Amino acid sequence: MSEKPPFAVMAKPVGSRCNMRCRYCYYLDKGKYSSHLKQTRMSFDLLDRLIRQTVAASPGPAVSFTWHGGEPTLAGLDFYKKVVELERKVLPAGWTALNNLQTNGLLLNDAWCKFLKENRFDVGLSVDGSEAVHDTNRLDLGGRPTFSRVREAARRLKRHGIEPDLLCTVNAESERRPLEVYRALRDLGSGWVQFIPIVARTPDGSATPESVSPEGYGDFLIACFDEWVSHDLGKLDVQLFAEVSRIWAGGEASLCTLRPECGRVPVIEEDGAVYACDHFVDPEHRLGNLAGGNLEALANSGTQIRFGRTKRDGLTAQCRRCPWLAVCNGGCPKDRFALSDGGEPGQHYLCPGLMKFFAHARPAVDRMMALSREGKGPGEIMKKIQEEKNLC
Repeated sequence: MSEKPPFAVMAKPVGSRCNMRCRYCYYLDKGKYSSHLKQTRMSFDLLDRLIRQTVAASPGPAVSFTWHGGEPTLAGLDFYKKVVELERKVLPAGWTALNNLQTNGLLLNDAWCKFLKENRFDVGLSVDGSEAVHDTNRLDLGGRPTFSRVREAARRLKRHGIEPDLLCTVNAESERRPLEVYRALRDLGSGWVQFIPIVARTPDGSATPESVSPEGYGDFLIACFDEWVSHDLGKLDVQLFAEVSRIWAGGEASLCTLRPECGRVPVIEEDGAVYACDHFVDPEHRLGNLAGGNLEALANSGTQIRFGRTKRDGLTAQCRRCPWLAVCNGGCPKDRFALSDGGEPGQHYLCPGLMKFFAHARPAVDRMMALSREGKGPGEIMKKIQEEKNLC
């Protein structure tokens, strides 16, 4: 058995460049750290090094690549044809490359979709639920709304046999309309939804106006969870609900924000610079450069290991005694800027909302698992839970 510790690669082939200007975007200014005067596209030489070194460092037989941004489709379709060509060239016999493209969908025409389907790319499509909520923040470079174009991208992907993962932010606008957001995502018919809380900070350290509030986040999750339990078991998977269910069933979270230590997901920018995490692209968390370094060595460096352990070691006293610690683990370190009940800095900003959600969801999840062990299917479980709820 291989002793190589696994890690995933998040590649940014055009850095922070994007064809949209979302009001809450945290990544647009990251280009200032590029070694290039102007961010362009990752060179084929760097791409070759990225793929070769990732494969060499992987325990196999599956090697994961996430193509992210900015907007990664700006690299062009020919770039991803080169990706597939290089992967096939360097993968050992019997190994597979798992490619995931996370996109806003604006450039996805039939040629793109045909390529993605033929080469088995998973696609994450950013859409903030309903048209009204989405178009509040997700605008193109001309300040125009984008929902209708993103909806058409989802439909086009489905016509080509691709079920996109829907990536939905939870922000100050969506927290007020949870069921509207949830039902709009469900109606797109993808089968998978990921909720991403928007938590950004102003120069004075407070949350930005676009950020979701802690209480609003908890209420949003509860409303969506109740709708999911009542109507959509077996038809729609929601990442957070799946993750907490796995933990409460005795498993481990795959989502880095819920794990005890930060995930091993180094970020490679278009100039080859390697950073500890997508949310920590700054000089302090720069691990090195792919052009003159080794990706495996950088991913296993003391700097990266210390970065991961800081999440566990930096828990507040309130976190350490919290009954939900095993499922939350203090949340993402980027969001630890609140004060604990005892006035200690470093408390997770979303803590009150998450605690409220966990307390609400745990009994229903336990009941679902018990009914599942009895051999009940999703339809029977929903019916039973609804009957029991009506008796209360």
